[in-house]
Amino acid sequence: MAGLTVRHRRTVALDRLDLDLGPGVHGLLGPNGAGKTSLIRVLATVAAPSDGRVELLGRDAGAHRERSEIRRRLGYLPQEFGFYPGFTVREFVAYVAWLKEMPADRAGGAVERAVERVGLADRIDARLKTLSGGMVRRAGIAQAIVNEPELLLLDEPTAGLDPEQRVEFRTLLKEIGASSTVIVSTHLVEDVAAACTEVTLIEAGRVAFRGTTAELTALGEESAAPGGAEGAAGAIERGYTTALRAHRAPSGAVAEGLR
Repeated sequence: MAGLTVRHRRTVALDRLDLDLGPGVHGLLGPNGAGKTSLIRVLATVAAPSDGRVELLGRDAGAHRERSEIRRRLGYLPQEFGFYPGFTVREFVAYVAWLKEMPADRAGGAVERAVERVGLADRIDARLKTLSGGMVRRAGIAQAIVNEPELLLLDEPTAGLDPEQRVEFRTLLKEIGASSTVIVSTHLVEDVAAACTEVTLIEAGRVAFRGTTAELTALGEESAAPGGAEGAAGAIERGYTTALRAHRAPSGAVAEGLR
């Protein structure tokens, strides 16, 4: 994407953003209101940019015919997603497979594989209204991966998952990221440290940091107090804070009101 700008009335959510992401698991970090959700929605083709060019999977997301092809090849889990409570897990994931225009002879097996990968095989015929919040979230992840997407977009995917499920989810991300582009928008720095190969930190609609998790961790280690002891998670959190402060320093203020 080049020069990506998104405005919400008088507020600029993304300000001439340039990004080029390849295969792997990419963490998208930033404080509340930084513009992360606005970016994910544009990449999912559910929202149009105000300006700039977005190319996804080698296709122009601004062209109607191209968008249809892009949508068949991507997976998307919004922060809050709608579903019919009376649907079973199988019916919900199968419905999304149908929306993705998956061939009928492949869809059934793909649904079962996706549900199994998120640990819900024993609840595949349970109705969504009977599931816990964490289980519903896992059903949401299943629908996002049912078509084995080349581009997977996840907005706060671990919300509602317990610690064990989060560890399993990180393993799944690494598996998918071996051959696809995965973008995970989250405020949980530890998830990024454990699962992502690269990090993009957004602040006030602009890129404040772009690099590997190791580079962000090193930034935190450099700013640590002499003699201080902290693990990798603590170092990457300190790196996150350091990068934000460095980005804010020139202007001396942080933009407000962003999504």
